[in-house]
Amino acid sequence: MEFLKILEFFLLPLFAYLLGSVPWGLILTRIFTSQDITQKGSGNIGATNVRRVAGTTLGLLTLLGDISKGAVPVYIAISMTGLNDMRGELFVSLVSLSAFSGHLCPVFTKFKKGGKGVATAAGCFLVISPMACFVTVLVFILFICWQDRVSVSSLAAAAVLPVAVWEAVHSEIITGCAVIITLFIYLRHKDNIRRILSGTELTG
Repeated sequence: MEFLKILEFFLLPLFAYLLGSVPWGLILTRIFTSQDITQKGSGNIGATNVRRVAGTTLGLLTLLGDISKGAVPVYIAISMTGLNDMRGELFVSLVSLSAFSGHLCPVFTKFKKGGKGVATAAGCFLVISPMACFVTVLVFILFICWQDRVSVSSLAAAAVLPVAVWEAVHSEIITGCAVIITLFIYLRHKDNIRRILSGTELTG
């Protein structure tokens, strides 16, 4: 029994990474359209580019798929350990980062053409702290209404995430996980940041 428990602890991060690697935007556009999403628009496989290239319905389906990549393994992790002690917080953070890493560097696309991680991160923290997720989504919506740029809204929400997580759970470990995720989201948006500063970033 103890061996099975140990095995679960090793297998869940691997499962989270593999699930995170599923390129829903690529799969859905190949099934329902003749478009190669990696060659259209920004070339990104995330929900924003899918919506722009293949329409709102596929964009929403991609968004839901990417959110689930974070939410499902994190829900399982919390069910296994809870968030009541350091061990549980470390394990949940490891599973969250594994799912997030899978989305950024998917094994199924040879570690290339990954997304920017915003939706998968949202799925992780939706389970960890619905309140923190609500705050970041609210910031996202406010910036969309103000700037009409998904990239600006994503960056604003990511910047708020660690603060919202700290205020919600008061855990150094979970907040540290949020900080790491925010840093990688910013790294993934480096081209968007250049376009924002130059005034050439796409709206919508």
